[in-house]
Amino acid sequence: MTIEAARSALIVIDLMPRIVSQNMGPHPGAEVVARSSALATAFRAAGGVVVPVRVERPGVAEQPPGSGFVPELTPLPGDVEIVKRAIGAFYGTNLEAELRSRGITTVVMTGLATTMGVESTARAAADLGFDVVFAADAMSGMTAAEHTHALTVILPRFGEILSTEEILARLR
Repeated sequence: MTIEAARSALIVIDLMPRIVSQNMGPHPGAEVVARSSALATAFRAAGGVVVPVRVERPGVAEQPPGSGFVPELTPLPGDVEIVKRAIGAFYGTNLEAELRSRGITTVVMTGLATTMGVESTARAAADLGFDVVFAADAMSGMTAAEHTHALTVILPRFGEILSTEEILARLR
């Protein structure tokens, strides 16, 4: 399967300092950031869309320290920045409209955590008719066991599981 950049979006979930610094498994936050950043660079160069997503806690006067994007994934011109207030990035945001207006049919998922924001966003994407691809080594769970279970049992029902290198090789 080729990933046609012009019809694809890289959705990067919750790569914020306060989340990246948590003890994740099996991939440390820094590795998830590095792989997601490499994918973002490749998507932009190939004409794809990059969607950095961050969460804001509702009903709080001031967000906790570290609630912005990590520097490597600060939105650039042409990116679609999404601020969510729920677990998934579609509910209560304009993400679907932004993707549809750009002719996006495939979403590639990265970020933290596998069974939270990534899975919730991917389920909604699949429900909305998008093809879903998971960058298995560019996301991580709260534990390695949780991440592995998601990759082997849950997520294959919603999309294709690939490594960062496999995605980069298929991106056209």
